[in-house]
Amino acid sequence: MERISWDQYFMAQSHLLALRSTCTRLMVGATIVRDKRIIAGGYNGSVSGSVHCIDEGCYVIDGHCVRTIHAEANALLQCAKFGVATEGADIYVTHFPCLQCCKQLIQAGIRTVYYAEDYHNHPYAISLFAEANVAIKKVKLDYLLVDTNYREKQQLIEELLEKLEQNNVKTNEIERLKSEAIHLFQIKCKGE
Repeated sequence: MERISWDQYFMAQSHLLALRSTCTRLMVGATIVRDKRIIAGGYNGSVSGSVHCIDEGCYVIDGHCVRTIHAEANALLQCAKFGVATEGADIYVTHFPCLQCCKQLIQAGIRTVYYAEDYHNHPYAISLFAEANVAIKKVKLDYLLVDTNYREKQQLIEELLEKLEQNNVKTNEIERLKSEAIHLFQIKCKGE
């Protein structure tokens, strides 16, 4: 059995953290790692004990939800709260950091930012990362690596598509279903 890579492992952790997000505009998760060990995690949400976006909606000023603390900031604050050094650590984030988080990551001594999705990648943030010698690397999460039932799902979809073909379902409908299955499950159907 082949093990999941470190990048995929930590990025999966960030996606899992994002599921705790309380902001309805974008769910973001962040994992801070040093020496292949998770030292903190965060997600975007409101100040502890305060109202959450999922309860009363986002509080938007100038196009930004000001109710939430970003995932990266929450992870850094967790380190500060518990006295964990961030100098030389890496961070895995579900989305490219905003300009403010970029500056905080640089100041905290983060050396590499791994992100899964582009999100308003600000040119100044990219410039600041380069100036500070902070590497930025895109690491898309391979969802199949964290799905423990992907083989069974693939087999089921292949069987269903085969039965549809045997029952003379319209070719264009089968092709649409195949396309959707490939998109959702990232599988290869028989004959491809």
